[in-house]
Amino acid sequence: MALLTSGAGLRPREGQFLGGIAFDANILTEKQNSWLAILLKKHGLPPMEGVDG
Repeated sequence: MALLTSGAGLRPREGQFLGGIAFDANILTEKQNSWLAILLKKHGLPPMEGVDG
């Protein structure tokens, strides 16, 4: 949620991805975990616990 509210200049696809996972009750897939870790790093935010990337 920090990335959505950080004011980061997200690309449309990045915003769509983050919005989708924010409201999906399912556990993230390995690919989703990886992309989330990449986006957090790209925008200077710390990694989430349990998310490798």
